[in-house]
Amino acid sequence: MEPFIPPGFNLPLNWTADLLFPVLLRAMHNINEVIIKEEDKQMIRKHRNDRLLFFSNHPSTAEPPIAFHIGNIMGTRFKYMASRQVFDWGFGMVGKAISNIGAFSVIAGINDRESLKTARQSLAEPGGKLVLFPEGEPTSGENDSLMPFQDGIAALSFWALEDAKKKEKDADITILPAFMRFVVDAPKNIILEDLDRSLKKLETHFAIRPGEKNILRRFLTVGKYMLLDAEEQYKIKDADQNDFDYRIGRVRHAMLDKMAEKLKPANYDMNADAIMKLRTIFALLEMISIDYPDPKLPKLNKDEIEYYKREAVKAFDFIVIKRDYLLSYPTPERFYEWLTRYESYVFGDTPRALGGVASHLPRKAYVFFAKPYSLNDYHADYKKNKKETIKRLLGDLRTDLQGMLDSSMGLTYPLFKPYDIGE
Repeated sequence: MEPFIPPGFNLPLNWTADLLFPVLLRAMHNINEVIIKEEDKQMIRKHRNDRLLFFSNHPSTAEPPIAFHIGNIMGTRFKYMASRQVFDWGFGMVGKAISNIGAFSVIAGINDRESLKTARQSLAEPGGKLVLFPEGEPTSGENDSLMPFQDGIAALSFWALEDAKKKEKDADITILPAFMRFVVDAPKNIILEDLDRSLKKLETHFAIRPGEKNILRRFLTVGKYMLLDAEEQYKIKDADQNDFDYRIGRVRHAMLDKMAEKLKPANYDMNADAIMKLRTIFALLEMISIDYPDPKLPKLNKDEIEYYKREAVKAFDFIVIKRDYLLSYPTPERFYEWLTRYESYVFGDTPRALGGVASHLPRKAYVFFAKPYSLNDYHADYKKNKKETIKRLLGDLRTDLQGMLDSSMGLTYPLFKPYDIGE
């Protein structure tokens, strides 16, 4: 397999994607509407001719196609940096399609020179536009939280700006921060009926008798049984029966450390948080899967690769299951985030956040934009102190995205009173 997939541009395919966008979004992600304020549409169109860097949250695989739609609204085309593994989905058909609408591959965890070179060139050219997701891969699957941002995306933007200034003294890059909020589009009774049906299948698997417990408590009960199953499978003993989050943490680290013990990734840090460990494992498996030319990589056969990929997904399933996250604001969306994890672990379904099964019920996607700003405003400071300026840019970007996240929480509602698990 080719380590790097360059971007292309097929005009008929782009036109087809424009035309079929609503149908494809519904079929692939069960999203029936993308909602953008009219004043925001007018604002982004003003930046149609700018060099522009589009940043957004990235909880799932739905954000790139919505970014494509945003480019269409602006009257322009974006280029996209996408994880190399995505190009192999659907027996390579996904890769052929997305590369012809401007996507190019990047292998996380290494100095992917071809990808970085392409990103710089794409953004530095007059009117160049690039989509980047600062949270990187793998996606979190949580719409109500942001993962740590990756420093490289800020450094890349400054490199592109300096490339542009070599040809155009007054060149600038516009930073456009966005936040995408996904809201279940169904009446409360339909949501509760669907959650009940789904829970019954999980309860049957674990031989749980729910009795008269409400759905919130039943979710916690299924989580407890799933945790017990994982503790037994990974031989984790002496667990504190009262500390759910601590035990979940031990499970995910045990899964990741067990894989690292066998795969021996060079940059694996046993003391890192689970997200960083998972990123390292995913990057290693991606390189092995595409036969990346590195003699230090472990040699695995096809069955072994699939086994470790499945183990990585299991660890992913446990990373965002935090008791207070669901109890403190039990919205439909948070229930379905947990349900996706449960169904992945128990039934082997690939989580939606990793390109797998679509949402049970239809959703609406709301897109919000912060005020765009100029990268030139940071450039003088960058020349004096690169590290601190990158840190400031990422901090400002995170503040923008967190602000939009917080202000959009009112688009949903809790199905139960927070912490109400009944009798």
